[in-house]
Amino acid sequence: MTQQKNSRRGLLKGAAVAAGAMSAPMVAMAQTTSFRFQSTWPAKDIFHEYANDFAKKVNDMAGGRLKIEVLPSGAVVPAFQLLEAVNKGTLDGGHGVVAYHYGKNSALALWGSGPAFGMDPNMVLAWHYYGGGKALLEEIYKSINMDVVSYLYGPMPTQPLGWFKKPVSNVAQMKGLKFRTVGLAVDVFTELGSAVNPLPGGEIVPALDRGLIDAAEFNNASSDRALGFQDVAKNCMLQSYHQSGEQFEILFNKTKYNALPAELKAIVDYAVQAASADMSWKAIDRNSKDYIELKTKDKVNFYKTPDSILKAQLDAWDKVVEKKQGENPFFKRVLDSQREFARRAGQWQNDYMVDFKPAWNRYFGQKKA
Repeated sequence: MTQQKNSRRGLLKGAAVAAGAMSAPMVAMAQTTSFRFQSTWPAKDIFHEYANDFAKKVNDMAGGRLKIEVLPSGAVVPAFQLLEAVNKGTLDGGHGVVAYHYGKNSALALWGSGPAFGMDPNMVLAWHYYGGGKALLEEIYKSINMDVVSYLYGPMPTQPLGWFKKPVSNVAQMKGLKFRTVGLAVDVFTELGSAVNPLPGGEIVPALDRGLIDAAEFNNASSDRALGFQDVAKNCMLQSYHQSGEQFEILFNKTKYNALPAELKAIVDYAVQAASADMSWKAIDRNSKDYIELKTKDKVNFYKTPDSILKAQLDAWDKVVEKKQGENPFFKRVLDSQREFARRAGQWQNDYMVDFKPAWNRYFGQKKA
């Protein structure tokens, strides 16, 4: 009996050893799928940091099964060539903004440029995901033969009118001004009489420094400070309608994306949502700190954009979109979709949300200071 037990134990032990030997190579066979991404931002820009934040969320949740490596703008292709590079598979994915693809279809600029019928950037994202924008974007990409998977995320704060060698106080001073912007804002500022140059982010400050442009907008206090705007101009005009509702875009090559198993696709999806929330919180913290640094340490003068210029922007916008929707059926469809969503969502937001300025002024306004 004892001999039989020992024999049985020996068989079980042998089986366990064999099973262990078999399982070891099976674990070793688990492979990592690597995606090479490129952002459209210089490495020092907070926007590139946002791209890395998204990649880290994916990498952490994927547990080694998927790894995204993010390269800065220009590492593989210039910033404005990201969409084609992802489509062709030169890159597996990228991080940028939809407005950078404006030259391929003018309707693409509507995901960022202009007043968006009074919607803030988070409302534009709501329209995209729940009001029909996503389906329209996919249809436009298909029409221009871009085989990509697009995720929009990260509502950006309202962008300043821009950096000026001399502050502007009226619309007449915008005429003849050599100005940098992108997307449909090119058409808006052209309508205002400016000579527009749509430079990518990394080229703006050198152009300002050399006098190739007189003024420029980019995005926010953190990005502007990192790029060195304060070293070449000391006047920044705050508030504008030219890009008051923009968001970021994360692109994937569709073939590479479709090859992922369902659980990794889900990780990407939820990483986008998590990164969107995280980016909006980080932006408040970092932008407010850098705004103070620009004022106190870098001695930048900030001015509110005059109401007359804001009204002129809206007048110019109306002229631009009237022309564009007559030229491009997609443009009209996107515009109509945004208008329908904004009429409902904007009324809700304007009626429900309290004006926070009186409360802030009560505790931190000029009298308290």
